Formats: sequence, C-alpha cells, structure tokens
Amino acid sequence: MSTKPLTYEQVLADAASLKSEEQERLIESLGELVRKRKRFEGSHSPLEFLGLGKEIWRDEKTGELIDAQEYVNRERDSWDG
Repeated sequence: MSTKPLTYEQVLADAASLKSEEQERLIESLGELVRKRKRFEGSHSPLEFLGLGKEIWRDEKTGELIDAQEYVNRERDSWDG
C-alpha cells in the first residue's frame, strides 16, 4: 500500500502545531537539506572536463604533439626571464 506524499499545506499545518523549539530544529534541518541539495545541483561530472585543455599539448607552430616534460621544462625556463 503506497501513501500519497504530503502537500506543502499539510506540512506547514503540522509544523505550526510543533513547539517553538521543535520548529527551530525543523528550520535548521530544512536549511541543511537545502544547502546540501544546492551543493549537488551545481556540481559537475568529471567527464564534462574530458579533453579540456588538450590544445596545450600541441606545438603552436607545427601542430605536433609535444612531450609533457618538455613543455614543463620550457615553462620553467620562461619564469627565469
């Protein structure tokens, strides 16, 4: 037997019947629930970043793939001026 979900009005009526301390606890719990949900709504799948920045591993002049260590060495050399 399945039960119907409560409506907003039913929940609000139930909340109004709580003691003030219980209402405060309910507010804190609802706030935490909303914060958690917002955190996940804005999160991304790591797969969305697949291929991002791949152009950095191509030589600007020739378009050929470059060695990652070679790239790092060139970057470090550029820091020295």
